[in-house]
Amino acid sequence: MITIRRYTSIDKPLWDGFVALSKNATFLHYRDYMDYHSDRFHDFSLMAFDGGRLLALLPANLSGDTLYSHQGLTFGGWLMPLKHFNANTMLEVFDAMVSFLRDNGISRLVYKAIPHIYHKYPAEEDLYALFRHNARILVTNMSSTVMSCKDIPFDRRTRRNVAKALQNGVVIGPSDDYPAFWRIITANLDNRYSAKPVHSLSEIELLHSRFPKNIRLYSASLDGRMVAGAVMYEEGDWAHAQYSSADETGFSIGAMNYLFYHLITEEYKEKSCFDFGTSNENDGLYLNANLIETKTGLGARGVAYNIYEMTI
Repeated sequence: MITIRRYTSIDKPLWDGFVALSKNATFLHYRDYMDYHSDRFHDFSLMAFDGGRLLALLPANLSGDTLYSHQGLTFGGWLMPLKHFNANTMLEVFDAMVSFLRDNGISRLVYKAIPHIYHKYPAEEDLYALFRHNARILVTNMSSTVMSCKDIPFDRRTRRNVAKALQNGVVIGPSDDYPAFWRIITANLDNRYSAKPVHSLSEIELLHSRFPKNIRLYSASLDGRMVAGAVMYEEGDWAHAQYSSADETGFSIGAMNYLFYHLITEEYKEKSCFDFGTSNENDGLYLNANLIETKTGLGARGVAYNIYEMTI
């Protein structure tokens, strides 16, 4: 019989050990990543047990009578093991979860499914369970992803920008100058969208210190000055552009296109997936057409990030 209980800090070694072996977890699901913003979210992560054996994890937070999986993460549904787990088991986990949530006065679940490109092994048993529990798609965001192939379809504009950046002497390389990049992206977001990066400078530096092999900054520099940059999240066979931006000089000489071209064809050429992330606002209802065109020009094509709503 499957039972559900809440995660507590005492469970950290057990949680992290499960994440390390899960077929669909990423480094974002380790507690050292999830808990950096614990002051902003009321953690209500769940652990499913079959007797004394840990069976699955759900990174989650509670707001009112709604359980979210997890508002502080891009994605994070049920994390599953590779062995001894199938659709039958997931149906049992969902049934146990529903009973647990009802007992705790929770009447709604908002569920961010992990896109298949981040699975180490097929892991869409949760999508079937959502269907069986009459969940509906609440939000669809459109991401743009380059899959490994010999001939990436870069468009003419991308190739022109790469040539322009090379002619101007732009240099690409790894960097630890997060303050310089944060000045670029903060000014860009403020000028274009009156917005700020999701992470503060201190937060991204903290996360980089905790996950130095998974969070890396690459810069495009002109005469020794950073004019564009990208904070990359990476693990296993995938790389994800978490943040990217350029200043006016960087945009004018094609530095951003050259940086991504270099990352795709050199730094991450052995990866099976290079994900640019989503291009949406307003819960998926607005699509930034210019941003999609830029990513398409770099060889990326569409992957849906679906968020589901389920009444308990």
